[in-house]
Amino acid sequence: MNNASSDHPNQRSDEKLFLIIVIALAAIAGVGSWFAAGALKRHDETKVIAPDQPRRLENFAFTDENGREVTRADVRGKILAVSFLFTSCSLTCPEVSKRMAEIQKLTDTNDDVRLLSFTVDPRTDTPTVLAKWGARFGADTNRWSLLTGDKAQLHWLIGTSFLATETNNPFNSMPGNFGGTERIAVVDKHGNIRAFFDGLRVGTSEAVVAEIKKIQKEP
Repeated sequence: MNNASSDHPNQRSDEKLFLIIVIALAAIAGVGSWFAAGALKRHDETKVIAPDQPRRLENFAFTDENGREVTRADVRGKILAVSFLFTSCSLTCPEVSKRMAEIQKLTDTNDDVRLLSFTVDPRTDTPTVLAKWGARFGADTNRWSLLTGDKAQLHWLIGTSFLATETNNPFNSMPGNFGGTERIAVVDKHGNIRAFFDGLRVGTSEAVVAEIKKIQKEP
Protein backbone atom coordinates (compact mmCIF):
# COMPACT_ATOMS: atom_id res chain seq x y z
CA MET A 1 0.00 0.00 0.00
CA ASN A 2 2.76 2.42 0.88
CA ASN A 3 4.51 1.77 -2.44
CA ALA A 4 1.29 2.37 -4.40
CA SER A 5 0.68 5.63 -2.50
CA SER A 6 4.19 6.87 -3.12
CA ASP A 7 3.94 6.06 -6.88
CA HIS A 8 0.68 7.99 -7.34
CA PRO A 9 2.13 11.54 -7.12
CA ASN A 10 4.94 10.54 -9.49
CA GLN A 11 2.38 9.18 -11.96
CA ARG A 12 0.42 12.43 -11.86
CA SER A 13 3.63 14.38 -12.34
CA ASP A 14 4.56 12.26 -15.37
CA GLU A 15 1.09 12.73 -16.85
CA LYS A 16 1.31 16.49 -16.37
CA LEU A 17 4.74 16.57 -18.00
CA PHE A 18 3.45 14.47 -20.89
CA LEU A 19 0.50 16.84 -21.32
CA ILE A 20 2.78 19.87 -21.33
CA ILE A 21 4.99 18.24 -23.98
CA VAL A 22 1.96 17.41 -26.15
CA ILE A 23 0.64 20.98 -25.91
CA ALA A 24 4.10 22.41 -26.70
CA LEU A 25 4.51 20.13 -29.72
CA ALA A 26 1.04 21.07 -30.96
CA ALA A 27 1.91 24.75 -30.61
CA ILE A 28 5.21 24.27 -32.44
CA ALA A 29 3.44 22.32 -35.19
CA GLY A 30 0.84 25.07 -35.48
CA VAL A 31 3.48 27.77 -35.80
CA GLY A 32 5.41 25.61 -38.25
CA SER A 33 2.31 25.09 -40.36
CA TRP A 34 1.67 28.83 -40.34
CA PHE A 35 5.21 29.55 -41.50
CA ALA A 36 5.03 26.75 -44.10
CA ALA A 37 1.75 28.09 -45.45
CA GLY A 38 3.26 31.55 -45.66
CA ALA A 39 6.32 30.22 -47.46
CA LEU A 40 4.19 28.31 -49.94
CA LYS A 41 2.04 31.37 -50.51
CA ARG A 42 5.13 33.44 -51.23
CA HIS A 43 6.41 30.72 -53.54
CA ASP A 44 3.11 30.68 -55.41
CA GLU A 45 2.94 34.45 -55.77
CA THR A 46 3.63 35.18 -59.42
CA LYS A 47 5.48 38.40 -60.06
CA VAL A 48 6.31 40.17 -63.28
CA ILE A 49 10.06 40.11 -63.93
CA ALA A 50 11.16 43.04 -66.05
CA PRO A 51 13.83 42.50 -68.75
CA ASP A 52 17.32 43.49 -67.63
CA GLN A 53 17.40 45.96 -70.53
CA PRO A 54 15.13 46.87 -73.47
CA ARG A 55 15.01 43.77 -75.65
CA ARG A 56 13.38 42.90 -78.97
CA LEU A 57 12.90 39.64 -80.82
CA GLU A 58 15.54 39.62 -83.55
CA ASN A 59 15.31 37.89 -86.92
CA PHE A 60 15.73 34.14 -86.86
CA ALA A 61 15.21 31.02 -88.95
CA PHE A 62 15.15 27.69 -87.13
CA THR A 63 13.69 24.22 -87.54
CA ASP A 64 10.67 23.01 -85.57
CA GLU A 65 9.81 19.55 -84.27
CA ASN A 66 8.26 18.60 -87.62
CA GLY A 67 11.32 19.63 -89.63
CA ARG A 68 9.62 22.82 -90.87
CA GLU A 69 11.42 26.14 -91.00
CA VAL A 70 10.01 28.78 -88.67
CA THR A 71 11.18 32.37 -89.12
CA ARG A 72 10.66 35.73 -87.46
CA ALA A 73 8.31 36.62 -90.32
CA ASP A 74 6.05 33.66 -89.46
CA VAL A 75 5.26 35.13 -86.03
CA ARG A 76 5.28 38.80 -86.96
CA GLY A 77 2.25 40.57 -85.48
CA LYS A 78 1.62 37.71 -83.03
CA ILE A 79 1.80 37.82 -79.25
CA LEU A 80 4.31 35.21 -78.10
CA ALA A 81 4.94 33.12 -75.02
CA VAL A 82 8.57 32.01 -75.21
CA SER A 83 10.42 29.41 -73.15
CA PHE A 84 13.84 27.76 -73.20
CA LEU A 85 14.72 24.11 -72.76
CA PHE A 86 17.10 21.25 -73.19
CA THR A 87 15.55 17.80 -73.15
CA SER A 88 18.27 16.18 -71.04
CA CYS A 89 17.17 18.46 -68.19
CA SER A 90 15.05 16.36 -65.84
CA LEU A 91 13.93 18.92 -63.25
CA THR A 92 13.20 22.47 -64.33
CA CYS A 93 12.55 22.02 -68.05
CA PRO A 94 9.60 19.63 -67.64
CA GLU A 95 8.00 22.05 -65.17
CA VAL A 96 8.40 24.97 -67.56
CA SER A 97 6.95 22.90 -70.40
CA LYS A 98 3.97 22.07 -68.18
CA ARG A 99 3.36 25.81 -67.79
CA MET A 100 3.62 26.23 -71.56
CA ALA A 101 1.08 23.44 -72.05
CA GLU A 102 -1.25 25.26 -69.66
CA ILE A 103 -0.77 28.52 -71.57
CA GLN A 104 -1.52 26.68 -74.82
CA LYS A 105 -4.79 25.40 -73.37
CA LEU A 106 -5.78 28.78 -71.93
CA THR A 107 -5.18 30.52 -75.27
CA ASP A 108 -6.57 27.84 -77.59
CA THR A 109 -9.13 30.24 -79.09
CA ASN A 110 -6.66 33.09 -79.58
CA ASP A 111 -5.40 33.11 -83.16
CA ASP A 112 -3.03 35.97 -82.39
CA VAL A 113 -1.05 33.98 -79.80
CA ARG A 114 1.84 31.64 -80.58
CA LEU A 115 4.17 29.65 -78.33
CA LEU A 116 7.88 29.20 -79.03
CA SER A 117 10.42 27.07 -77.16
CA PHE A 118 14.09 27.49 -78.08
CA THR A 119 16.53 24.74 -77.18
CA VAL A 120 19.87 25.78 -75.71
CA ASP A 121 21.33 22.37 -76.61
CA PRO A 122 20.68 21.85 -80.35
CA ARG A 123 23.30 19.11 -80.69
CA THR A 124 21.10 16.85 -78.57
CA ASP A 125 17.73 18.37 -79.32
CA THR A 126 17.13 17.38 -82.91
CA PRO A 127 13.66 17.76 -84.47
CA THR A 128 12.95 14.10 -83.67
CA VAL A 129 13.91 14.55 -80.03
CA LEU A 130 11.86 17.74 -79.78
CA ALA A 131 8.87 16.01 -81.38
CA LYS A 132 8.90 13.42 -78.60
CA TRP A 133 9.22 16.17 -76.00
CA GLY A 134 6.35 18.10 -77.54
CA ALA A 135 4.13 15.02 -77.67
CA ARG A 136 4.85 14.44 -73.98
CA PHE A 137 3.28 17.81 -73.21
CA GLY A 138 0.56 17.79 -75.84
CA ALA A 139 2.09 20.49 -78.02
CA ASP A 140 -0.13 21.61 -80.89
CA THR A 141 2.50 21.89 -83.61
CA ASN A 142 0.49 24.58 -85.40
CA ARG A 143 0.59 26.84 -82.35
CA TRP A 144 3.57 25.73 -80.26
CA SER A 145 6.89 25.44 -82.09
CA LEU A 146 9.88 23.75 -80.45
CA LEU A 147 12.88 25.13 -82.28
CA THR A 148 16.40 23.90 -82.95
CA GLY A 149 19.15 24.82 -85.36
CA ASP A 150 22.70 26.11 -85.46
CA LYS A 151 24.07 26.39 -81.93
CA ALA A 152 25.84 29.72 -82.45
CA GLN A 153 22.75 31.30 -84.01
CA LEU A 154 20.45 29.97 -81.27
CA HIS A 155 22.71 31.22 -78.51
CA TRP A 156 23.06 34.58 -80.25
CA LEU A 157 19.29 34.97 -80.51
CA ILE A 158 18.64 33.93 -76.91
CA GLY A 159 21.41 36.16 -75.57
CA THR A 160 20.45 39.15 -77.72
CA SER A 161 16.67 38.98 -77.46
CA PHE A 162 16.02 37.39 -74.07
CA LEU A 163 18.58 36.32 -71.47
CA ALA A 164 21.84 37.53 -70.00
CA THR A 165 24.75 35.13 -69.54
CA GLU A 166 26.30 34.22 -66.21
CA THR A 167 29.91 33.66 -67.18
CA ASN A 168 31.14 34.23 -63.61
CA ASN A 169 28.78 31.70 -62.03
CA PRO A 170 30.72 28.42 -61.50
CA PHE A 171 27.48 26.59 -60.62
CA ASN A 172 25.74 27.39 -63.89
CA SER A 173 25.69 24.17 -65.93
CA MET A 174 23.22 25.51 -68.49
CA PRO A 175 24.43 25.29 -72.11
CA GLY A 176 25.32 28.81 -73.15
CA ASN A 177 25.66 29.89 -69.49
CA PHE A 178 22.32 31.68 -69.67
CA GLY A 179 20.66 32.84 -66.49
CA GLY A 180 16.90 32.65 -66.02
CA THR A 181 16.21 29.84 -68.48
CA GLU A 182 13.30 28.77 -66.25
CA ARG A 183 11.51 31.98 -67.21
CA ILE A 184 8.73 32.38 -69.74
CA ALA A 185 8.86 35.57 -71.78
CA VAL A 186 5.90 37.47 -73.17
CA VAL A 187 6.58 39.25 -76.47
CA ASP A 188 4.13 41.82 -77.78
CA LYS A 189 2.88 42.08 -81.36
CA HIS A 190 5.68 44.56 -82.15
CA GLY A 191 8.40 42.17 -81.03
CA ASN A 192 9.17 43.87 -77.72
CA ILE A 193 9.94 41.60 -74.77
CA ARG A 194 7.43 42.91 -72.28
CA ALA A 195 7.87 40.69 -69.24
CA PHE A 196 9.19 37.44 -67.84
CA PHE A 197 7.46 35.05 -65.46
CA ASP A 198 8.97 32.24 -63.39
CA GLY A 199 8.03 29.02 -65.18
CA LEU A 200 8.50 27.00 -61.98
CA ARG A 201 5.77 28.81 -60.06
CA VAL A 202 2.18 27.73 -59.74
CA GLY A 203 -0.04 30.39 -61.27
CA THR A 204 2.45 31.49 -63.90
CA SER A 205 0.29 30.30 -66.80
CA GLU A 206 -2.60 32.47 -65.60
CA ALA A 207 -0.24 35.43 -65.11
CA VAL A 208 1.12 35.03 -68.64
CA VAL A 209 -2.38 34.92 -70.07
CA ALA A 210 -3.33 38.03 -68.08
CA GLU A 211 -0.33 39.83 -69.60
CA ILE A 212 -1.37 38.63 -73.05
CA LYS A 213 -4.91 39.95 -72.55
CA LYS A 214 -3.50 43.30 -71.48
CA ILE A 215 -1.45 43.48 -74.68
CA GLN A 216 -4.46 42.48 -76.78
CA LYS A 217 -6.31 45.56 -75.58
CA GLU A 218 -3.54 47.86 -76.78
CA PRO A 219 -3.78 49.58 -80.18
